[in-house]
Amino acid sequence: MELRKKFLKFALPSIASMWAFSLYTMVDGVFVARGVGETAMAAVNLSAPFTSLVFMVGILLATGTSTVISVALGRGELEEARNYFNQNLAVTVCVSLVLAALVLLNLERAALFLGATPDTLDYVKEYVGTIAVFAVFFTVSYNLEVQVKANGAPQVSTVGVASCALMNVALDALFVMGFGWGVWGAALATGLAQVTSTAVFLGYFLTHRERLRLGRFRRNLGAYRRIVPLGLSEGLNELSNGLVIFLFNHTILRFIGEQALPAYTIISYVNTLVLMTMTGTAQGMQPLVSFSLGAGRRRDCHKLLRYGLTAAALFAGLSFALGELGAPLIVGAFLKRSSPIFAYSVSALRLYGWSFLVVGFNVVFAAFFTAVERPGPAFAISLSRSLVLLAVSLLAMAVLFGDRGIWLSTLVSELGCLGITAVCAAVYFRRRDWETEAGAPISD
Repeated sequence: MELRKKFLKFALPSIASMWAFSLYTMVDGVFVARGVGETAMAAVNLSAPFTSLVFMVGILLATGTSTVISVALGRGELEEARNYFNQNLAVTVCVSLVLAALVLLNLERAALFLGATPDTLDYVKEYVGTIAVFAVFFTVSYNLEVQVKANGAPQVSTVGVASCALMNVALDALFVMGFGWGVWGAALATGLAQVTSTAVFLGYFLTHRERLRLGRFRRNLGAYRRIVPLGLSEGLNELSNGLVIFLFNHTILRFIGEQALPAYTIISYVNTLVLMTMTGTAQGMQPLVSFSLGAGRRRDCHKLLRYGLTAAALFAGLSFALGELGAPLIVGAFLKRSSPIFAYSVSALRLYGWSFLVVGFNVVFAAFFTAVERPGPAFAISLSRSLVLLAVSLLAMAVLFGDRGIWLSTLVSELGCLGITAVCAAVYFRRRDWETEAGAPISD
């Protein structure tokens, strides 16, 4: 039972952290919709791919570094793990500052690229510009949250993310509803919330110095030849949420019209909640798998994979039920029932909800391949589901079946990706007869 308890100890706080992140982004939408209007809510959704890009930078660097840190800790190489940790913080800060500068210098172009229309352009510029100012806090906060789990303290990640969520909700209420600062106020609340979680995580590493600790590092940029491929899978998983929103927004504008953007905004919030649930499961499993790999306990790696897939199946069923049965309540949190697109939004959410049955298995397998240092299959799965298959299915389904095809396209792309996942898994397990591998697993 020990391994299962460890899985739950890491997975549950990780899922809670992801839920907190998902819920506070949904709360952003609720406040903007209620305090400003449906057009402003659509503008926040148009801005979401940029937020995903910022998080992707943090996740790409954090996940790859977390994997090599966990493997080093499993081998007892403490100083090497500390060096990876501190170097990665410096690299993350530098990359974030460059990204922020590029966006701020090209703000209107960025807004138009995201799909801003004449009605939403000013709102998108306000939101993206403000988020760019706080970009370094987004990436560093996420980086530290992942490394806290690699350091063996997943409960601290929950505290950090929960403080971020609570601060965001409180500031949203104050800035949007109280001061009437609109979309700019919502973005400012989100940025200051990331400052809060960054402070929590920095406080932890400054006061808990037994394993990973803040300090000087020995420059070893060559390590990123190993770190970046390992982080690409999880980075693409995060970016996929932004890419999905980006592709859907442009397809909806082309095939349905601007009036359907609020419906998809609501769907994207729910999809983020589901995707973050699966991502939390995968991230809770990942450091344990990497540690077991470093310690030479391959069988434990595969037991942890089974636990992750079981959790994904459970959450898939719950998410599907939420999308089908709870659609009127979810849409009602954002739109009044008298809204002309209320019924349409409910119907669209129920169609989109079928994809929730599949997505978790792809996410968990991609994370597993990353954790056992198999970046090729992980990258193939993530790239397929986040870009290639999605783009093809979205365009094809929109042309063939109109708006219903748009809402069902994610299901089609996830099913196609599941086929790729199955092939990658079959190749991996065929190469390893893991039932007879050396190394006694932890008793279960």
